[in-house]
Amino acid sequence: MTRAIVRFWRDERGMSLVLVGISLMAFVAASSLAVDLGMLLTARTQAQNAADAGALAGATAIAFNNYNDRSTTGPAVQSAVHAAQANVIMGASADGIAKTVGPPDVTFPNSPGGLPNRVQVNVHRTSAAGNPLPTFFARLFGVPWVSISASATAEASPADSMTCVKPFMIPDKWIEKSKPANQTFDSGTDTYIPASQSGYSGYTVGRDVGTLLTLRAGTGQNINPTFYYSWKMPGDIGGNFYKDNIETCNHSFVKWGSLMIQEPGNMVGPTVQGITDLVDQDPNAYWDASCKCVKGSAFGSHSPRVFPIPLYDPQDYALNKQNGRTAEFHVANFLGFFALRPQGNNVSGYVTTVVGTVDPNGGPAPLYAFPVSIRLVK
Repeated sequence: MTRAIVRFWRDERGMSLVLVGISLMAFVAASSLAVDLGMLLTARTQAQNAADAGALAGATAIAFNNYNDRSTTGPAVQSAVHAAQANVIMGASADGIAKTVGPPDVTFPNSPGGLPNRVQVNVHRTSAAGNPLPTFFARLFGVPWVSISASATAEASPADSMTCVKPFMIPDKWIEKSKPANQTFDSGTDTYIPASQSGYSGYTVGRDVGTLLTLRAGTGQNINPTFYYSWKMPGDIGGNFYKDNIETCNHSFVKWGSLMIQEPGNMVGPTVQGITDLVDQDPNAYWDASCKCVKGSAFGSHSPRVFPIPLYDPQDYALNKQNGRTAEFHVANFLGFFALRPQGNNVSGYVTTVVGTVDPNGGPAPLYAFPVSIRLVK
């Protein structure tokens, strides 16, 4: 009897079945980890993409459609929701059953500076929302569903620098106090409030988008709202550099406050020819007054006929001239401009919105900068 028990105890027959069973359990567990974790990570990335797209679309709508409308049917909320829903999360669009994002998921937190210029979008596939992600192997271990969520915040922040700026400049707007009004800036009488201060007197999106401007070549030293002066841009290589910078994009970054040196000589001809060549690149684009936007462009929303014009500080220019110093032009702001085909020697176009950039090492942008930078901040 004792020998039989010892033999049974030492008998290794059937151990392979035990090892196979244990290995199979380990394999299933590893498969669960690999497949379900990979699915979870992919879904999380896709959800983040949806949140990012929604936040950027919402911030763009705040900047270019309606800054004040935060309602559920307003352009900011609707743009954010539609952009997020256009993204696919594990084979299902974000507008499927138990939507992963809707109007309640779009909020408007303030920036650290207190400005209401941010849009936050939350995307969720969770048990609480009724749309969790089903698992594959993990359900064998009692985990049939997992929840994921993602959040993104974008900001329509004031921009302090621009690229593709054209080589001519006009004065920023001032408060005319001369009586009778003479349409020239008179230092000591008229008032200019810069974009860095409350009560800014210059061009703004709310007041001026859609305005038709007809610019004439400046004469003498008078500061007139419709007079433009030519600018000797950075990187001058001679030849037709001035006209080339109108037809194409000068990729130099021009910052708020930069000094601009006037281009010597009569530049009316190169200016008009450069604008004509620029219009010929996108001849079917036109201004739609109903939306105050450009339509019909072969370049979509990036028509080359839309570009920034630098605005110079009229007060600074006038004081330098008054004190006998060389009159200097400093960038006071930028203006979005949609160019029309020139008529004679004048340059005409509509004031439009424009996207700028933020130099992280350039200090704070002016509070009332005309261009904005759309960027993700969280």
